[in-house]
Amino acid sequence: MKKEYIIPIFVPHLGCPHQCTFCNQKEISGQTKQVNRNDVKETIEYYLKNFKDDSKYVEVAFYGGSFTAIEENIQNELLEAANEFIKQGRVKSIRISTRPDYISKDILKRLKKYNVKTIELGVQSTNDYILERCQRGHTFKDVKKASKLIKLYGFTLGHQMMIGLPESTLLDEINTAKTLIKLKPKIVRIYPVLVIKNTPLLKEYENKEYIPLTVQQAVERAKDIMKLFNKSKIEVIRIGLQNTEEITDPKQKGSQVVAGPYHPAFRQLVESGIWYDEIVEKIKKFNIKVMQVTIKANPENINNIIGHKKENILKLKDLYDVDVIIKPDETIKKGKFEIEVDKTYEDLLEEQKSKIKK
Repeated sequence: MKKEYIIPIFVPHLGCPHQCTFCNQKEISGQTKQVNRNDVKETIEYYLKNFKDDSKYVEVAFYGGSFTAIEENIQNELLEAANEFIKQGRVKSIRISTRPDYISKDILKRLKKYNVKTIELGVQSTNDYILERCQRGHTFKDVKKASKLIKLYGFTLGHQMMIGLPESTLLDEINTAKTLIKLKPKIVRIYPVLVIKNTPLLKEYENKEYIPLTVQQAVERAKDIMKLFNKSKIEVIRIGLQNTEEITDPKQKGSQVVAGPYHPAFRQLVESGIWYDEIVEKIKKFNIKVMQVTIKANPENINNIIGHKKENILKLKDLYDVDVIIKPDETIKKGKFEIEVDKTYEDLLEEQKSKIKK
């Protein structure tokens, strides 16, 4: 996708008719007051003044809550305020997130009028039992209907899914990803469940009725899911909640996270894990005991190949006794890499034999 600037405007829990067991938008966003027209204008002006590149695509995004479930007059007020900047040519489009059961033909016609371009649906799971278990208040049938309508009316469709929901297994989450792929969203977000303060899930956690995933478990599940979306050429635009003063290490003062797979670089753990798996697979195909390899890749992929805190390099040395040399190469396409064997244990034996002969 084209690189863009996003102007985030949070409308925490406005309009949402349900209290999902895992959710507390006010705690997550750190914002409790209702947003009005002036807030929207001030926020957009602030961001526009601080953007360094005027040529980039600028989009206003209404996050949190369920936008289309807000009272219609409030929706219109917020959208009108953002749309003024589109009319001025300073902003290109608007993005909203909402619930699948608050999408209809009339709603979509109204959103079109205000230049909304992207609609993200909070799907979370396509398993009706898990949706009911989490008190979502909608079914997969709602997801299917809303997704088709959104695409029919020419909007960009986005889906949000979660891993580690109560009673959800890896198989459930793989099935959710596969089912969403059939609905052909353009973009996807993957969120691991965190236990947040003042939520029903916190009580379940305290009563030992819910056990959150570990960071490693969440990374492994997210890897499997991301591979499916990558294969289908569906862009995963976020993995894990945005790190903020509220969403941070549970040990930090002010954190609203009590437990769960929180990590400040969760996406990198997932992406570098996928790179690691592919590198190991290629090394194994050499069918010889490798001592040292050189990996060439596009500069943008180098950090993920190395891994968070050089995790991949260290693991290859620790588990396979392989030294790795990394070389950036702009001629290699993003997402691809080349690997060359520099030295094998057969080479080492030959060297030792030569020394003995001498």
